[in-house]
Amino acid sequence: MYEEFYGFTEKPFTLQTDPSLLYMGKSHTAAFAMLEYGLLNQAGFSVITGEIGAGKTTLVARLLDSLDEDQTVGLLNNTHENMGELLPWVLHSFGQDYLAENQIVQYDQLRYFLNVEYDAGRHSILIIDEAQNLSIELLEQLRTLSNINFGARQILQIVLVGQPELRDKLRHPKLKQFVQRVAVDYHVPVLSLEETVEYLEHRMLLAGRKEPLLTAKACHMMHFVSGGVPRILNVVCDTVLSYGFADQQLNIDEVYVRSVLKNRAEGGLLALGCEPKVMRKRSQSQYDE
Repeated sequence: MYEEFYGFTEKPFTLQTDPSLLYMGKSHTAAFAMLEYGLLNQAGFSVITGEIGAGKTTLVARLLDSLDEDQTVGLLNNTHENMGELLPWVLHSFGQDYLAENQIVQYDQLRYFLNVEYDAGRHSILIIDEAQNLSIELLEQLRTLSNINFGARQILQIVLVGQPELRDKLRHPKLKQFVQRVAVDYHVPVLSLEETVEYLEHRMLLAGRKEPLLTAKACHMMHFVSGGVPRILNVVCDTVLSYGFADQQLNIDEVYVRSVLKNRAEGGLLALGCEPKVMRKRSQSQYDE
């Protein structure tokens, strides 16, 4: 739509999970390093949390792209509290038969699979995305499942990725033993103002545009209304550029961004951050100095 008008070869602010577009700022670089550290040191549990839209799933996709052939991954990303027993889901994530009704048979099947992988020189990693959806009972089942490791024979590593609610659940008294097994724990913060500016420049550069398009104050306002959350930033920027194309607006400044956000808040389903009057009052003192 607006790509050719602004000199992009592709959409710069797509909401698709594309690890090649991941902005590796300080926080995401640290999170990725912690994930790699956990896998390299065969940590039993690694926990990565962050706000909705902070880029956690894209971080997981980046991790999957970086894994070697000697690492076998089971990915579980359709979690919910009414999943029932955990074992069938774990077997399914590794591509194993999960239809046996007897839990002992399921457990023996999983243990056999993991041992075969270990003996073949492959490390098995279970990654659970949206792990905040797991109930206390399911998290305890996961802790019990980690007992499948015995001594130095670490046949299963578990990575939990989720929203801040996951950290609240892990503080539950019933999960004290679980927390004691967490070797890697990192919370991905929202982007700072400096990181937001770099993020916007990074996405536009990857999409093929080298010349500046957004003024500094426009970037600052986008940080303000998005709260530094990458997903919301993408929505804001995509909306502004769509309006800009319709209006043939070659340069995007804070005045134009404000007008688009006001229009969207009044007539659209998404207010993009805050009510227009509040936004105008706060943004004038913050950005129009």
